[in-house]
Amino acid sequence: MFEELRQFAGLMRSLPKIKEEAEKFQAKLREIQAEGSAGGDMVKVRINGQMEVQSIAIAESAWALQDREMLEDLIRAAVNQAIEKVREKAGQEAQSMAASLGIPPGLAIPGLE
Repeated sequence: MFEELRQFAGLMRSLPKIKEEAEKFQAKLREIQAEGSAGGDMVKVRINGQMEVQSIAIAESAWALQDREMLEDLIRAAVNQAIEKVREKAGQEAQSMAASLGIPPGLAIPGLE
């Protein structure tokens, strides 16, 4: 229990540094990008770290099928894949930043979750 209190006190002294790093982290999220694809690359979607869709590319072969339901499924699958990749990249970035600050693994800090 005393060890946890000591760690918490250390974190409280580091609040200005943590705030600065959290702001850097938010800026880094804007730079993170990931692509998802589906249907053998018939649909490609690019998403940034703020979960904004940056682009969607639909191959001519997907249009030629004239199957609206299948195209909707391919778009959904590509978007979900891109989101998962962005989450992984953002999580790795957050863990790296937290480790550099000496934050114990598993400690929830608003803005870094």
